[in-house]
Amino acid sequence: MPHFPKPAEGSWTEHYPELGTAPVNYEDSIDPAFYEKERAAIFRRSWLNVGRVERIPRPGNYFTKELAAAGTSVIIVRGTDNKVRAFHNLCRHRGNKLVWNDYPGEETSGTCRQFTCKYHGWRFDLTGKLTFVQQEGEFFDLDKEKFGLKEIACEVWEGFIFINLDPQQPLTEYLGDMIRGLEGYPFHEMTQVYSYRAEIGSNWKLFIDAFAEFYHAPVLHQRQAVKEEADKLFNYGFEALHYKLDGPHSMVSSWGGMSPPKDLKMVKPIERVLRSGLFGPWDRPDIEGLQKLPPSVNPSGHRAWGVDSYIIFPNFMILIWAPGWYLTYHYWPTSVNKHIFEASLYFVPPRNARERLAQDLAAATFKEYALQDANTLEATQTMIAARAVTEFPLNDQEILLRHLHKTARDRVKEYEDAAAR
Repeated sequence: MPHFPKPAEGSWTEHYPELGTAPVNYEDSIDPAFYEKERAAIFRRSWLNVGRVERIPRPGNYFTKELAAAGTSVIIVRGTDNKVRAFHNLCRHRGNKLVWNDYPGEETSGTCRQFTCKYHGWRFDLTGKLTFVQQEGEFFDLDKEKFGLKEIACEVWEGFIFINLDPQQPLTEYLGDMIRGLEGYPFHEMTQVYSYRAEIGSNWKLFIDAFAEFYHAPVLHQRQAVKEEADKLFNYGFEALHYKLDGPHSMVSSWGGMSPPKDLKMVKPIERVLRSGLFGPWDRPDIEGLQKLPPSVNPSGHRAWGVDSYIIFPNFMILIWAPGWYLTYHYWPTSVNKHIFEASLYFVPPRNARERLAQDLAAATFKEYALQDANTLEATQTMIAARAVTEFPLNDQEILLRHLHKTARDRVKEYEDAAAR
């Protein structure tokens, strides 16, 4: 899909005529039947990011991931051959969940040489091969080669681990040109991680909507800035630097030149002391890969660029910040009106206490902003579900929302059409 710079007149949305400009129907966020179709058409057929390779740096390291939307639990493990693999988290004997601790529904992680079922003691090596059966002689012509763990397609791109329960295309093809245009960004250098997780009482797409536009920022977040600056932003409003759609994925590029601000009076005293805030630590890390950014970063080349937000369909976002750090969001549906929201901030490891405190402040400030965004969602879900109104007008700054809901509907229709043939 070609990119068009926004002209003096016209809009970003009008450059993608397939989106239309009419109000958008939000039945896809409240209809239980549609959610069930999404589970089959989207979450069981798309590439899903489940984490980064830093979580399993050595052979034998593993973690589990609960995928309610896909109806399964998975094990991600690094083998003795250093390869990252994914398996359904079930024993091939009687289907017991294989890897769990005190509570079967909770995710876990650790290190092992093999996986042993708690129920009857069957063992599987790190490649999924069945290596031991308790009282093997009691079985009838049991061929252990046929009863290894059920493997899931798993690929690693730029250190991000993706899985797919029913792949329709290779990962790199699925990601497309825009996302592949991030290759070379020094994700691997940013291993200081702050993570947050919460259950949110809204449809998964509604929270993506909240982070896919900055139109709300001057209103919802006005108390996070000093009053004079907040009033200026409120009166001016917001307009992004750049938007782009590429297949099912999309991005928005925004200004954000407050790292550091031109005038220290623009920010709060603690931000002045620690030289940090919402946009991250003000002092750029001295690492390779930040001097010349990949082509998909700051695609407009704007001098006021501050952050790029990329939606990797269906439920993964990467935000790359100008000061030299990045942020990820995951939205894991558990029902039509609930999902698990996960956020992780990634920094270059601090060299001293001052740098650590600057990162701590950025992480705490982000959490406050995220809580403000999440605070509106349950109310939104409740009122949309009342169905007094189901269609809502979206402006030009909400093009990524329009694209997300259309993509979800299109994927469901394609799946239904294929099943009907």
